Amino acid sequence: MQKTQIRDFTSGNITKQLVSFAWPLFLSNLLQVVYNMVDMIIVGNSLGKIGISAVSVGGDVSHFMTFVAMGFASAGQVLIARYIGGKQDDKIGRFVGTMSSFLLVCALFISTVCLILRTPILTVMNTPKESFAGALAYSTISMVGLVFVYGYNVVSAILRGMGDSKHPFIFISMAAILNLILDVVFVLLLKMGAGGAALATIMSQAVSFISCVIFLAKNKKEFKLDISMRDFIIWDKEMLMSLIKLGLPMAIKSASIQVSKLFVNSWINSYGVAVSAFAGIANKVASISNLISNALNTAGSTMVGQNIAAGEFKRVTKILLRMASITLTIAVIISLVIIAFPTQIFGIFTSEADVMEIGRNYVPIAVLLFFGSAMRAIMNALINGSGHYKINFATAILDGIVLRIGLALLFGLALDMKHYGFWLGDAIAGFTPFFIGLVFYMSGKWKRKMERKA
Repeated sequence: MQKTQIRDFTSGNITKQLVSFAWPLFLSNLLQVVYNMVDMIIVGNSLGKIGISAVSVGGDVSHFMTFVAMGFASAGQVLIARYIGGKQDDKIGRFVGTMSSFLLVCALFISTVCLILRTPILTVMNTPKESFAGALAYSTISMVGLVFVYGYNVVSAILRGMGDSKHPFIFISMAAILNLILDVVFVLLLKMGAGGAALATIMSQAVSFISCVIFLAKNKKEFKLDISMRDFIIWDKEMLMSLIKLGLPMAIKSASIQVSKLFVNSWINSYGVAVSAFAGIANKVASISNLISNALNTAGSTMVGQNIAAGEFKRVTKILLRMASITLTIAVIISLVIIAFPTQIFGIFTSEADVMEIGRNYVPIAVLLFFGSAMRAIMNALINGSGHYKINFATAILDGIVLRIGLALLFGLALDMKHYGFWLGDAIAGFTPFFIGLVFYMSGKWKRKMERKA
């Protein structure tokens, strides 16, 4: 019998499978957060709030550029999981070749456009003049290295779709360690500022991506990757359409959320460099709240996708219930921590009094972020795993644009809560996917197997 590294989630202990699959994903997410935080901590402690503001704004722009990778890689992960659940392993190689080449083209196009428009983008972002040069350097380097970020998202999605979360963790660990070393070299020793932080991140991502590609190439038989160079050059039209059909709404959802965040942050930046600096810290707090939720969402999407394809609908319900118990428990714990120790937490990044005062008033909003993250993860796993593109599109429009921007304007401008109002609107909008997903679950429309096309 041929050895395989593909995992079957259509039978067995759900809690054990969910935790064992999500745990390495959580650690991977944690490491990504850590090495992004390292950028800000090192820059903040060497350049002060101006440096933090530059990394914050540059990071916002950099993260926005990944919306296509995030959406289509997530879709690819679900489709691979559904091929496996539907016993269609022979399609995986062709699909991987098509998806990889398609996203490479997307990365090159987005990188080129953003490089041409980088100065107007930062101007629209209301980047404080004190941090404009640093933000420009950070953004430019991130745009040049975008292909490596896209590449890593693709290879990680391939592995996760096959039920392998261990190896993505190994490769992101390499990136985290290298990023820390390069941060010290570029920012502290060579005094390259925010641009040095971006260069450290991109170089570490490149090493991680190349290592992951080599691993997949050496173990393609164990992953049932019957793939050739032809699969990368000549795309399978039906598979590409399936990817676009599912990935486009996911990409739109990711883009709309990122656009709304850029919109919110552009207003926040207009309140001065101290507020702009704390916005970067707030983003790191939000990323911490997403650690476990995103890990369980990713694991749950693969498990839900396999079980829907196999017709195991009762297991899908059990998966969602297990996710709820874990994510909500964690939300309670981290809420209590930030309520009890706000000064210690925000003090990791800065000691400047004006920035710290903003942080203390931000705590209630952080608690809302934690619970919104926990609740939307549950239903995002169902929405993504089911492959229902219409629901994804509806979520994208309501969550990313209508409510996120609408509530931010309501609280920030109409109710004159200023920057706190923009943060509050963003936090409340985060609950949208949960309520949409709950209606979707009750409707039973998620019980639809993937069509078996040749």
